[in-house]
Amino acid sequence: MSIAFLNPLLIEDSVRRALDEDLGRAGDITTTATIPASAGARAVIASREAGVIAGLPLAQAAFHMIAPGLRFTALVGDGGHVNPGDVVAEIEGSARAVLSAERVALNFLGRLSGIASLTNRFVQQVTGTECRIVCTRKTTPGLRAFEKYAVRCGGGFNHRYGLDDAVLIKDNHIAVAGGVVAALRAAKAAVGHLVKIEIEVDTLIQLREVLAEGADVVLLDNMSVETLREAVALVEGAMLTEASGGVNLDSVAAIARTGVDMVSVGALTHSPRVLDLGLDIQVR
Repeated sequence: MSIAFLNPLLIEDSVRRALDEDLGRAGDITTTATIPASAGARAVIASREAGVIAGLPLAQAAFHMIAPGLRFTALVGDGGHVNPGDVVAEIEGSARAVLSAERVALNFLGRLSGIASLTNRFVQQVTGTECRIVCTRKTTPGLRAFEKYAVRCGGGFNHRYGLDDAVLIKDNHIAVAGGVVAALRAAKAAVGHLVKIEIEVDTLIQLREVLAEGADVVLLDNMSVETLREAVALVEGAMLTEASGGVNLDSVAAIARTGVDMVSVGALTHSPRVLDLGLDIQVR
C-alpha cells in the first residue's frame, strides 16, 4: 500500500507544540519529584483492540524531543493491522523521558490510528467495487495533514487539502453566483488549466446543467441510491462522480454499487473513536 508523505517539519512543529502545552512552564513535576534522573526504563506500546496503526512518526518524535538518545523501535508500520495484545512499539531509555512523553505520543497515535481504523472499515465495505473512499475538510484544526495521512494509512484517499488546491462549488456558491451555469463559467474564467473544478448538485435537473456546461467532477449530494444510479447513467463517464451526505457503514456499500467513482465521508475525521493503545513500563 502506498502511504502519503508526511512532512518531517510538520511533525516537529506539531509535536513540539503539543509537548509545550503538556509540560507547561515547570515541566512534568510529578515525574521529576518521584523518579531519579538516573532511572532507566523499558516500555511497550500495545494495542488493546483490533485496528490499523497510524501516527508512529509523531509518537517517536514526542519521545526523541525530550530525550534524543532514547531508543524507539516500531514493530508495526503505519498502515499495519493489529490485534488485541499486539506490541506496536518498544521504547527504552530515560524513565523520566518515557513518562513525560507518554501522553502526547499516545494522543497522536490513538487519534490517528482511530481514523485509519474507521477508514479501513469503510474501505472493506466497498470491496468488489471500483469506488474509492475519500475524506473531507472536516478535520481537527491544526491536524489536517496528519488526519488525511491517517485516512491513507487506512486504505482511503484524500479529497482536497484546503480551499486553495481545487475548486469545489457548493450549494451556497451556486445560490450567490446565480445558478449552476453562472458559477461554472466564473470558475473556469478565474482558475488555471491545472486546477480541477468540482460542483455540487442535489437534483438531476442541476446535473443536466453541469453536463451541458462541463466540469471535472460532480458531487451528488444527499441523493437516494436510486437517484444516484440514474445520475451515474446520465454522466456516462463524462466526469468523475462523487456521492456525499450522511454516509455511514450501513449505507456505503449500496452507494458504491451505484457506480459512483468516490464516496466522501466526513465521519472519517470528524468523529472517529480513538484506538485503544496503552503504554506499559518496566523499570530497569
